[in-house]
Amino acid sequence: MHERQKSSTRLIKVAITTVALALFATVGVNGSIANAKDNTTPRLVDKKSIDAVINAMTLEEKSKLVVGQGMPGFMGKPNASVAGAVGKTYAIPRLGIPSLLFADGPAGLRILPTREGETNTYYATAFPIATALASTWDTKVVNSVGKAQGNEVKEYGLDILLAPALNIQRNLLNGRNFEYYSEDSLVSGKMAAAMVNGVESNGVGATIKHFAANNQETNRMTIDTVLSQRALREIYLKGFEIAIEASNPWSVMSAYNKINGTTASQNKDLLTTILRDDWNYKGFVMSDWFAGTNAVEQMKAGNELIMPGSAEQSTAIENAVKNGTLDEKILDRNIKNFLLAVLESPTFKKSNFSNKPNLKANAQVARQAAAQGMVLLKNNKTSLPVSKNGHIGLFGNTQIETIKGGTGSGDVNAKYTVSIADGLKNAGYKLDETLYKKYQSYISTLRQMDEYKIKDSPWGPAFGKVTPVIPEKSLSDAEIQTAADKTNTAVIVIGRNSGEGIDRKNEKGDFLLTDQEQAMITNVSAKYHAQGKKVVVILNIGGPIEVASWRDKVDGILLAWQPGQEAGNAVADVLSGAVNPSGKLAQTFPIKYSDISSAKNFPGTPSDNPTKVVYGEDIYVGYRYYSTFNVKAAYEFGYGLSYTKFDYSKIGVNQKKFKNKIKVSATVQNTGSKPGQEAVEVYISAPNGKLEKPKLELKAFEKTKELKPGQKQNLSFELDAKDLASFDESQSAWILEKGTYQVKVGASSENIKGTATFTVDKTIVVEKVSNVLAPQESIDKLSQSKQ
Repeated sequence: MHERQKSSTRLIKVAITTVALALFATVGVNGSIANAKDNTTPRLVDKKSIDAVINAMTLEEKSKLVVGQGMPGFMGKPNASVAGAVGKTYAIPRLGIPSLLFADGPAGLRILPTREGETNTYYATAFPIATALASTWDTKVVNSVGKAQGNEVKEYGLDILLAPALNIQRNLLNGRNFEYYSEDSLVSGKMAAAMVNGVESNGVGATIKHFAANNQETNRMTIDTVLSQRALREIYLKGFEIAIEASNPWSVMSAYNKINGTTASQNKDLLTTILRDDWNYKGFVMSDWFAGTNAVEQMKAGNELIMPGSAEQSTAIENAVKNGTLDEKILDRNIKNFLLAVLESPTFKKSNFSNKPNLKANAQVARQAAAQGMVLLKNNKTSLPVSKNGHIGLFGNTQIETIKGGTGSGDVNAKYTVSIADGLKNAGYKLDETLYKKYQSYISTLRQMDEYKIKDSPWGPAFGKVTPVIPEKSLSDAEIQTAADKTNTAVIVIGRNSGEGIDRKNEKGDFLLTDQEQAMITNVSAKYHAQGKKVVVILNIGGPIEVASWRDKVDGILLAWQPGQEAGNAVADVLSGAVNPSGKLAQTFPIKYSDISSAKNFPGTPSDNPTKVVYGEDIYVGYRYYSTFNVKAAYEFGYGLSYTKFDYSKIGVNQKKFKNKIKVSATVQNTGSKPGQEAVEVYISAPNGKLEKPKLELKAFEKTKELKPGQKQNLSFELDAKDLASFDESQSAWILEKGTYQVKVGASSENIKGTATFTVDKTIVVEKVSNVLAPQESIDKLSQSKQ
């Protein structure tokens, strides 16, 4: 061989070796490409780049991108950069795809306040629970809370907030109802949309959850929710549909439960046919944590991201593509939906964050929202507001251990909670210090006992504390009499808490008052009334309790809900009259538990360990049931008093025959002596035709501005055919049936101030939708025809 040929051969070998070494440097041992920086590797930069980036991914990378990287700090997983974050996604640096960070947040961002090796603190604001926010009937207030929450998500360096939750409060015993807004789908949808828009105005993502029909905690991971297509569409999906149309959240979280036999996160009819095809949703779907049983079926269903994720799930997806049981195009579709959100994320945009959100300002937002959501249930002879010159006898354990919010993933690690006792003191009220100190000593003593010690949640410190309930302090006649002699007004605080993982009970100490609580109300009322003094009860609760057996014994009842970290200050704002209460109930308070339409079939069958729950009440949930079947409520849906009075007039519609849209008008005037706001509710009574209808259904609402005494405000509401339609299963369509419709404008579902009518000349098929999610068994549905 000639020397020139030998030299050329050597050069070729060197070149081949150099290329091989270069490839080895950029290809991992598993075949995936990492850290490549040559110009031929595409990178995620915008929407146009997504397809090329997906094409450049290895199958292993794809299978990992659609599965989360575990729950930080849980089961040996490494901690996230933000302690207390509950999930993160897979990063592919060579393609410009970062890892996103998620945290809980139905009542405020839930992260840990401390971090290993640091002295700084990272508290978040505990806002009023969703039930309290819905009671404002004011989307502007809820939007302001969303903006404040989103501020904290952004400034703490997170990408997506796992909130808001908007499942229907089907049964008051659902332990997680405090995270949800209402028994009504319109209220739920409007409030959720306002929250999403507020959060996402900060450039971070929000997640509406839990999709769908997730209305109990008992066996929540496995329970089969059996319900009609009409109930599903009109009641349990409607709020989600409203929220998606009005806010287009970055993400939807699929639920744990089954719907008519199929697990929600593996339900293609739910996640693709309804969510994508019927509603045109453009965001991505993630699973609830540890939901589902089959990762491949989740991918096929349109559950784009499995959380918190495991290596086994990624492997199952990769193998399914290899063996042909999962089309890689489905994987690509899911990745594309997720990457659209990645492009919007703070992490992708390398946004700066301070770790110093404006907690002081956000606390004021929480305080104002809490006061706006409090509901004045009773106020005999203007027992409220209470003069600051008065001397208060404060009763009840919860005056000290005031409950800011529920437990579990809806808890918030706030810097403080202002107790009701401290809030009254801050406002200038004088308390009976002897009585107060006795409560302090009683609670402090019991908290030293093992049975009542406060401990970290079994799910970890990020999930807050477990606070065993202390029995209500027993009061001697002498203690009560001494307090009655020394003070002008008695204020009794009743507290209740609940949370994720367990449902409430129709028992004493939960829905029912304990014997000690009943005795406290009876005896305190007797002693104070004997001296002509008033007794007021404050309810620091997350959901309805029984009130009928004791409410006549007291003069005033203020429903404070669980009002967040500024609880005591917000209570004092309303108690003193600094804020005129304008909250109204977004759920019904029954006289007794058996009055609830779902009482007979909650939480399902068999009763000792339910596997399914049949929604036999069908569309008759909450006020729809009470009004249609003439069941008396303790406090009806939409109810709430004020320190002033309002008059309604000029209630009417702009046309007598419906043509595409109809406008409802009303004038509200403050006829009392104090400035105040009024939540105005618009109900429709539709004619029974092919479909039977509830007696009335809420179709619109609006909170007036603050009206001074004598001031008026004209309100206008526009309703279209979809707003008025009912769901016809036989056609898989929303239809507006012919007949005469009544518009009822009022202060509650039972306090109707005026009525107008219009007619629909012929039945209108408003919208055809997919015929899916029919029950696989017959349902004995509640019906007016059976009564």
